[in-house]
Formats: sequence, C-alpha cells, structure tokens
Amino acid sequence: MPPRVPPLRPEELSPAQADLYGAIAGGPRAQGPQHFALTRPDGSLRGPFNALLLAPDLGGALQHVGSAIRYRGALTDRAREIAILLVAAHWDSAFEREAHEAVGAAAGLGDAELAALRAGDITPFEGDEGLVAAVTLQLVGGDLDDELWDAASVALGAAVVFELTTLVGYYATLALQLRVFRVDG
Repeated sequence: MPPRVPPLRPEELSPAQADLYGAIAGGPRAQGPQHFALTRPDGSLRGPFNALLLAPDLGGALQHVGSAIRYRGALTDRAREIAILLVAAHWDSAFEREAHEAVGAAAGLGDAELAALRAGDITPFEGDEGLVAAVTLQLVGGDLDDELWDAASVALGAAVVFELTTLVGYYATLALQLRVFRVDG
C-alpha cells in the first residue's frame, strides 16, 4: 500500500515544520551511533517522523515525549528495548520492529531474545527485565493487575511503572500512526 502522506522533503517545509525537522534530524536520535536511518536519501524523515510534521506543535510535543523515553528515562537500555519491542510485536509494527531490533541488538539483546520478543514470549527474561516484560505485556492489554502492580512498584518503583505506561502509550500511538498513514519505512 502506498503511504497516505507523501514524504515531506526539507525544502518543502514551513518554518514550523522545519524547526521540528531540525529537532528530530539533529536531536539526540541523530547523535552517536545510528542503528537505523532517520531520513531517506531525499532528506525526508522515515517512519513516524514524517507524519509528525503534519501538525508541528502536536508533533513536537510527541517527539519530546519520545526523546525523554529514549534518552532520559530510568530503564536500562536493554529493558527499554524489551518493552518497545513487545509493543511493536503487539501492534505488528514493522518499522518499530526494524528500528528497535537494531537498537536492542546494540544494547545487548541476542538473536534468540529478539526472536522471542517478536513472538511476544518473555520467558528468556528474568529479574527486573522479566518484570519489565511482564508489566509491558499487561499494559498493552490495557491495565495492570494488582499482583503485578505490587511486584513492580516494589522492585522497580512507581516512577518506573509510570515510565513504562508512558512508553507503552507512546509506542502504541506511533504504531497506530504508522498503520493509519501506511508507513512501511
């Protein structure tokens, strides 16, 4: 299926769109090692980022949330990628899977662990990572039962549970946008 919104090239952007483009293409996602391409050869943004440009104020707020989750959260890199990949599996989001399997591999997730996450299988994970995975699986279903809340709030802390609810909501939003706008890369 062709995308519903054409790729927006940098030279076509309004000033507000150009500011948001700069925040995405020049912000923390673009610093350090690149595990997945943010832009296409024509300079347009890949994945969910092109659609963010449609409404720069809202898109900017959304990209700030994503940046905070990725770069300023309390979760370890591995735990964060476990959670993101479980959301991607739940939503069958090809772009999120492609992008975050690369990030997850760089964070130390092995091939067997990545395959398990693709299948929604959390059995390879133990300790805090297992707890993060279990919480994420319940959150993608829409709630967190009392037993898992008790375990997670004690072991991880309420602030980390808040972070996980935000992460699940953010990546679910992106997965929905990717699906609605027919973005495959």
